[in-house]
Amino acid sequence: MILRNSLPNEEITARIESALYSAGRPLSFDELLRASGTNSKSKTRIILNELVKKTKSVFAALEITELADETFVLQLKPRYTPLIRKFAQRPLIPTSALKTLSYITYEQPVTSKRLVQIRGSQVYVHLRSLKQMGFIESENLGKSKTYQTTKKFRNYFGVTDLESLRNMLVTTPNNQGKDSSLTQRHNLTSEATTSPIEEAERS
Repeated sequence: MILRNSLPNEEITARIESALYSAGRPLSFDELLRASGTNSKSKTRIILNELVKKTKSVFAALEITELADETFVLQLKPRYTPLIRKFAQRPLIPTSALKTLSYITYEQPVTSKRLVQIRGSQVYVHLRSLKQMGFIESENLGKSKTYQTTKKFRNYFGVTDLESLRNMLVTTPNNQGKDSSLTQRHNLTSEATTSPIEEAERS
C-alpha cells in the first residue's frame, strides 16, 4: 500500500492537472490538495507553483493561473479567445439565459418583477438554471426577490470591477479590447448591438 505522502511528484502533478481539466471551473487549494493524493500542503503548493510557471512558458495557448481569491483555474490564454469562438462547442449556458445574466449583471440588484417585464415568463427557467450554476443569488424583498451576481460569477468570467463591466456592456459590448476575461468561456454580449437592456427588451 502506497502512503499518500510517498506519491512521486509526477503522479501528484498528473492528478492536479486532471482535476483542473475536468472541473471546468476554479478549484480551491483544499480541493486540489484532496485531488493530489498527498497530505502534504507544502508539496502540493510547490507543485502548483511549478505548474503555473510551466503552463505560462511551455504551453502556447493554455495556462494554469491563480485568481485573486486564491483559487486555481486551467484556461485558454486571453489572446486566443477570438480564434476559438468559431470552433467552440455548445456553451454551458444557453444564449437566452446569457442574455438574462447580462441584464442582471448590468442592473443588479434587480427584482424578479422587473426581469419578467423585460425577459418574459421564461426568465424563471433562466433564474433557476443560473442559480443552480452558482452565478446568481437572491434575497427576499417583500413578496418579490432581488437578484445579483455572485463571487463564482466574477471568478468564472474573470471580472474584477463590476462598474467597469457595466460600462462595457452599455458602451462597447462587442469591443473586448485587451480585457477579454469575460469572454474567456462565454461571450456574455455576443449578440448585443447596443445595451443589454435594449437587447433584452427586443428578445
